[in-house]
Amino acid sequence: MATPDAGANEFVLWLDEIGSDDLDLVGGKGASLGEMTAAGLPVPPGFVVTAGTYREFIESTGIDEELFAAVDVDAEDSTALAEAEAHAKELILETEMPEDIRQGILDAYADLDDGEAFVAVRSSATAEDLPDASFAGQQETFLNITEEDLVDRVKRCWASLFTQRAIYYRQEQGFAHDKVDIAVVVQRMVDAEKSGVMFTSHPSTGEPKIIIEAAWGLGEAVVSGSVSPDNYVIDRETGEILDATIADKKTMMEKDPETGSTIEREVDEELREAQVLEAEEIEMLIDIGERAEDHYDDPQDIEWAMVDDEVYMLQSRPITTISDASAGAGADAVSDGSGDGDDDVILKGLGASPGIVSGAARVVRKLDQLDKVGEGDIIVTEMTTPDMVPAMKRAAGIVTDEGGMTSHAAIVSRELGVPAVVGTGTGSEVLGDGQLITIDGDKGTITEGTVDEETTKEDRLDEVRPQNPVKPMTATEVKVNVSIPEAAERAAQTGADGVGLLRMEHMILSTNETPEHYIENHGEDAYVDEIVRGVRGVADEFYPRPVRVRTLDAPTDEFRQLEGGEDEPHEHNPMLGYRGIRRSLDRPDVFAHELEAFRRLWEMGYDNVELMLPLVNDAEDVLRARTLMEEAGIDPEKQNWGVMIETPAAALTVESMIEHGIDFASFGTNDLTQYTLAVDRNNGNVADRFDELHPAVLELIATVIETCREHDVSTSICGQAGSKPEMARFLVNEGVSSISANIDAVRDVQHEVKRVEQKLLLDSVR
Repeated sequence: MATPDAGANEFVLWLDEIGSDDLDLVGGKGASLGEMTAAGLPVPPGFVVTAGTYREFIESTGIDEELFAAVDVDAEDSTALAEAEAHAKELILETEMPEDIRQGILDAYADLDDGEAFVAVRSSATAEDLPDASFAGQQETFLNITEEDLVDRVKRCWASLFTQRAIYYRQEQGFAHDKVDIAVVVQRMVDAEKSGVMFTSHPSTGEPKIIIEAAWGLGEAVVSGSVSPDNYVIDRETGEILDATIADKKTMMEKDPETGSTIEREVDEELREAQVLEAEEIEMLIDIGERAEDHYDDPQDIEWAMVDDEVYMLQSRPITTISDASAGAGADAVSDGSGDGDDDVILKGLGASPGIVSGAARVVRKLDQLDKVGEGDIIVTEMTTPDMVPAMKRAAGIVTDEGGMTSHAAIVSRELGVPAVVGTGTGSEVLGDGQLITIDGDKGTITEGTVDEETTKEDRLDEVRPQNPVKPMTATEVKVNVSIPEAAERAAQTGADGVGLLRMEHMILSTNETPEHYIENHGEDAYVDEIVRGVRGVADEFYPRPVRVRTLDAPTDEFRQLEGGEDEPHEHNPMLGYRGIRRSLDRPDVFAHELEAFRRLWEMGYDNVELMLPLVNDAEDVLRARTLMEEAGIDPEKQNWGVMIETPAAALTVESMIEHGIDFASFGTNDLTQYTLAVDRNNGNVADRFDELHPAVLELIATVIETCREHDVSTSICGQAGSKPEMARFLVNEGVSSISANIDAVRDVQHEVKRVEQKLLLDSVR
């Protein structure tokens, strides 16, 4: 469709005018639709009411300051969240839209199918569908809208930027409310006969499998999870359909022929258990999916619809839930649950988020029942909604009656790393409140009682043990990152040469009290014992291999959520604020207790424990920390200690730190990249610029390695980038002493390091 009167309307942009570079103008959804249109993919025509138009509306009407003040609340306070939503919604909906904006929207609509079209009105926030954050379901969508209600629905989309779930999610992700704008996509409706979602790679494991979900009617039923769709798993390499699960599709959504509104109705009896997609239709979808992935060069999550044998793409976004830990694990999350122990299975569904967990079932039928969900419980509900996210964070697992691999429950569970089984059909009826159950998020099964700890532990350990051939011997040490002491045994089974990063803050945050509050309530000795116990568990598992422990590095926003955290400062960007060595040096009375824990561990004979200082900037930080170590009874000449290199300042002044006796320097690539490139990783406007392999970052790393080698100081990397093959190759070539990787990446890094070292040896003799 040609752009009608291009450029004449300052408030809208047509889809064929925009692309992926226009995120700030049209939001994630709008940019994606424009990019797909430009790539020749089958996208229904439409236009976008730009993010600038939303910003002009709130500023020209003078409601902006009151709006942002209204939503600046504690996200964990449900009452405050509800009041914030109500106030924001009232401000936007009861403020009259300026006439020029109103007319601009209606003029564009008049140019779409001569003003007679039924349209979908979809929110498109400027911080959604990013590579490392999925804002799925956070804002509103309205279907089958005509001219009469269009302006009202645009305003409702704007207002949905401030629903409770959107406010909560943005604050959890670190996005400032006044920095996120919202565009609105207005697009011709596809009166779908069948629709669904397609993943071009497995959304949990990243395996080369296409997963298609399909149901009758409009796709909202699939995305919302109100219907359990058919599920097809296709081998990308051969095109073979590996598995087809035909669901009982009880309901469907469609346009009411009389009123034009979207209605839900029961599926005709003969179609309820009929297969939605024919073989040729699956082939059509595979072709479109592969074209989309080839264009974006990333696995895609695609919404599609079919009518009259035509396929349309309604949305395509990157899959954000494929983690390093699950990639390559080979878990078949869409298994039908067959295999060992199947006789004990009381329910089956789709394994939507991997992992095995036991707990008490908490059947939730209404939102006001969420308070009964405690830490370690398993939520059992018909389907989850965005308002359930706070409870989902507390839960150990999720079970739903309805929904597929793309339902809210599935997406959020994968993002939180919580095992989930969806689409069980009758979970909330069969399972009793308080009943002890075990869910397997890989196989999609639910069994009665608790898991056999020994069997499950062995299974988890087998996943990470070096397989034949045995662990390769490398001159460059390959270590492992450990977030929590409970993961120590699994980490040790990797055959890693030690622990390159053990985070102390997880031991402290798990008490749910700030250090000061914990000491006040339980005493200094109890606080020191808490640290000693956590470190000792890991040091025992790895002895005599070294365990490098980072002193406390929790930002203020994390402390503020704990008991005693009400006095924590509110910082615009906590990552740039009161954390790491800065807090330790500012509160030497609290830091002294951490140092006492190290002193006791060394006194007990744990000579494999090493002390690492985070976020140092210069030699002054190191000297002051060394002085406090000596005051705590630690001899820096006898113990191994070092610093994190996380700022350009630290990288450029490492030689002066070496003069004060550090034994090692370890790169924290997440922060080093953020501070070098001036890229706030939580800012959607610049998230695509975050690149640990940027030449400037690599130059800083290379400079530090060269300087440390000259002074016989070891170097290592413990940031996320250490798990990437490209970074491993670079580091080995530069002469790094060790690389510390995530648990599930250790085996691959070991082999990558071995290959690079062998090449260096071969090159030296050729």
